[in-house]
Amino acid sequence: MAEYNIGEVFDFDKSTYQAIDRLLAQEGIRRDHNLDYTCAMFNQDDQVIATGSCFANTLRCLAVSQQYQGEGLMNRIVTHLVNQQFERGNSHIFLYTKTSASQFFKSLGFYEIARIEGKISFMENQRTGFANYLANLTASCPAPEASQRVAAIVMNANPFTLGHLYLVEKAAKENDLVHLFIVSEDKSLVPFSVRKQLVLQGVAHLSNVICHESGSYIISSATFPSYFQENDNAVIESNAMLDLQIFTAIAKALGIQRRYVGDEPFSRVTNIYNQIMQEKLVEHGLECVVVNRKSVNAQIISASAVREALKHNDWAKMKTMVPDSTYQFFISEQAKPIISKIQATENVKHY
Repeated sequence: MAEYNIGEVFDFDKSTYQAIDRLLAQEGIRRDHNLDYTCAMFNQDDQVIATGSCFANTLRCLAVSQQYQGEGLMNRIVTHLVNQQFERGNSHIFLYTKTSASQFFKSLGFYEIARIEGKISFMENQRTGFANYLANLTASCPAPEASQRVAAIVMNANPFTLGHLYLVEKAAKENDLVHLFIVSEDKSLVPFSVRKQLVLQGVAHLSNVICHESGSYIISSATFPSYFQENDNAVIESNAMLDLQIFTAIAKALGIQRRYVGDEPFSRVTNIYNQIMQEKLVEHGLECVVVNRKSVNAQIISASAVREALKHNDWAKMKTMVPDSTYQFFISEQAKPIISKIQATENVKHY
């Protein structure tokens, strides 16, 4: 077998990225928006014949030129990327691939967590990874009684607002137990450690709310892979469908009967998510409760609006939209680097 060079591709290497884009296009793939490491394999003429990328602890954008398929090059690309992940300290690795390629990745030691038939497989490199996650969830909280009403909420809380609090308080009032999952993926403008701190402080008065970290199984729509989806709507729909498969398994483990979500008339992502959840959760015997967003001064409260207020130093407006614990954090010294990052970001709203 011929020896081909493989190595990292840096941001300044525009010509190699153009070659990567052409290779991906041949395989029906678009280069993902969220990548933090990319490698390429070159033949003797320095042509790109294979590529792959990482984002956090996931592998993405994997492709081999049709001319070189059958030579084991994908195996070498994946091995290179896995070694890169190990160097980062990531031993638990995930990947998204077309369902048609899932069998191949099983041969490389990956195991399927969920799939959208004919579209996407979500896989991990630990045989019992998801099962262990579910076991840890059930071990960390009491089993519900048969007569108890059990609900769940998933939130990013970037940052925690009065709108989030309203949703949690409503669920807490209407149910005996509420499982609150905080998206622990650390890619938001407000770091996960802070988001978690503000959520815990904000719901501390609600004795029937149990907070969980989402781990790597529930990810935000902002970083869901888009590279083999035909358009933005397909990306959102695929994210929602995979999310629902994973949530359904979590619900079964914890005895959850309903999921509370907040509507957001200005967010296309949220609207599509809510529509799919209302349609699909019922198929699994689960209820989707859509709660109208809380408003103040005729404006709907959202984390986006809070970030916009922080961006423009509108502290009076920001204070009307967040619990005191969130406000106190943002006027502290600890928050200054986060505020600087928000103010340096061109668009702080989600779509």
